[in-house]
Amino acid sequence: MEKESCTFSYCKKPEIVVHETDILILGGGMSACGAAFEAARWGNPQKMRITMVDKAATDRSGAVAMGLSAINTYMGENDPADYVKMVRGDLMGITREDLVYDLGRHVDDSVELFEEWGLPIWKKAADGHTMDGAQEAPKLSEGGKPVRSGKWQIMINGESYKVIVAEAAKVALKTNRDATGVAENHFERVFVVKLLLDEKVPNRIAGAVGFSVRENKIYIFKANTILSGTGGAVNVFRPRSTQEGQGRAWYPVWNSGSGYALGIQVGAELTMMENRFVPARFKDGYGPVGAWFLFFKAKATNAYGEDYCVGENFEYTKKLYSPYAEKMGTAIRNHMMMMDMKAGKGPILMNTHHAMAELAKTMDAKQIKHLEAEAWEDFLDMAIGQAGVWAGNDVEPDKSPSEIMPTEPYLLGSHAGCAGFWCSGPDDIGAPAEYNWGYNRMSTVNGLFMMGDICGASGHKFSSGSHAEGRIAAKSGVAFVLDNKGFKPTVTKSPDDLAAEIYLPFEVYEKYKTYSTAPEVNPYYIKPKMLQARMQKIADEYFGGVGTWYMTSATMLESGLKQLAILKEDAALSGAKDLHELMRAWENYHRIWSIEAHARHIQFREESRYPGYYYRGDFLAINDKDWKCFVNSKFDPATGDWKCFKKEYKQLIPD
Repeated sequence: MEKESCTFSYCKKPEIVVHETDILILGGGMSACGAAFEAARWGNPQKMRITMVDKAATDRSGAVAMGLSAINTYMGENDPADYVKMVRGDLMGITREDLVYDLGRHVDDSVELFEEWGLPIWKKAADGHTMDGAQEAPKLSEGGKPVRSGKWQIMINGESYKVIVAEAAKVALKTNRDATGVAENHFERVFVVKLLLDEKVPNRIAGAVGFSVRENKIYIFKANTILSGTGGAVNVFRPRSTQEGQGRAWYPVWNSGSGYALGIQVGAELTMMENRFVPARFKDGYGPVGAWFLFFKAKATNAYGEDYCVGENFEYTKKLYSPYAEKMGTAIRNHMMMMDMKAGKGPILMNTHHAMAELAKTMDAKQIKHLEAEAWEDFLDMAIGQAGVWAGNDVEPDKSPSEIMPTEPYLLGSHAGCAGFWCSGPDDIGAPAEYNWGYNRMSTVNGLFMMGDICGASGHKFSSGSHAEGRIAAKSGVAFVLDNKGFKPTVTKSPDDLAAEIYLPFEVYEKYKTYSTAPEVNPYYIKPKMLQARMQKIADEYFGGVGTWYMTSATMLESGLKQLAILKEDAALSGAKDLHELMRAWENYHRIWSIEAHARHIQFREESRYPGYYYRGDFLAINDKDWKCFVNSKFDPATGDWKCFKKEYKQLIPD
């Protein structure tokens, strides 16, 4: 079949809008909102042009879109050095300690800003009782004591958490609004699908190109620097939820790996892409379990009421995964849960009824009623689908337990995962020179900064940390622009060529749609839904998804990568009937880049560094002697070649 090209013979040519700016912020989640706030703070006095582009609507964009019931990273009385130790232990001994420490020393400032902007934070009353955010209490900045649900977590009334943070970002960007009040530098419903390198300056970012998901428009952004906060990847693996639950996931479905794909394709160096996150969540609803474990003090057991993290399970785990087994990190707890499930001791149960009964022993009737409301609110604040699953299955958490189950894998770098890009760190905490080659949070592509889920090897940022990291990246980005005032971006491709590349799925569909009686099935194109199903099947069966209990090997990875190469060829023949399907087609393309990087990293690292997240059946143990290091990779956009290699891990904070 001849290679297709778009000449706009079959689809309508879009309007092309060219926008020039100094700082281009990609994304609308917590890191992007933090970047907008901080970039305006430092850039506005310098008359800088600051632009934010969001695929969605910023009020409800990103991983915090539905809200949260807790902020998972707040130092307070804790030492950032202890935070580094916690992250290092949970991520099986390997993390960029300079980036983690840097985040720890800045994150509280963002949390205090959230409260200043109107976020209700639970406080401890003078008598030790909990105030749930509705009562008057001193702010954190005034010495107020937050209600801790763990050493690093604080409780909030967070249904409108993202709306509050987004409003601050929009106010910061308000300097350039037209007569109708619409921001000329804040683009919503615009999906950036490709970054652009400069034509004249090697390894230098110059801009980005995307399209409106609501109008027939292509946008070309030319920029001095880009701050990328476009999130991790969900739906790269086949999900557990099927049919009526298809698409339900723990991590937001609109996170399509764009953060990874955009950087990979311009040659930014990756790190720890073999890492993935497999959270244990309430079954079918994917409701988070953190508040139940930490605040309500619920216990998870197997079906016989036994603790699956002790006894034979623990002794066996130590043989393969010591000294990390003893730290009882997230991956290790997952691993021992699955040991019992595979031994037929499931289902695994969260004993919510026991926890609530224990708490109720010291409460009066009114307090018990409030406790029950908090149990439901935990999900109504952030995972309303779980409340629906409970109601639909006649589950009352104060009367019966609920099943928990490990989910399909997700690729991310700000929760209990660390997949992302190799970024320059701070220069003032004694890190080795190879950790600091430029501006803080800048990737190996000059002018391209990474934040949130895609700043690698530095997990456990969560919402507050992602916001703080956006602010760190923005301040560095402003400095970069000031140091490169004379730079004029030059892009190689013409606007018409870029538009044709983006709209190719339209042209293919319109050209061939009459070649079959059912437009979903056609010999000349593949629709986004079918392509995604094939991708998920490959990832699930060869790269360690739920279908193989997260198990893979060198031979399975090799076979899967061969199938992925064929899938990439077919992705070039995606067909889209409307803007929604065009968005889905490009999301799939980004997911394929993300899962390929993930598979190549697992293939290179010959050990099971993250048991409970994935296993190499041919290298089942952890091997600190040969593999206590970063695994990095680089795609060469000039040749199309991938290269994986080791980078030395250096411990900065003593045990």
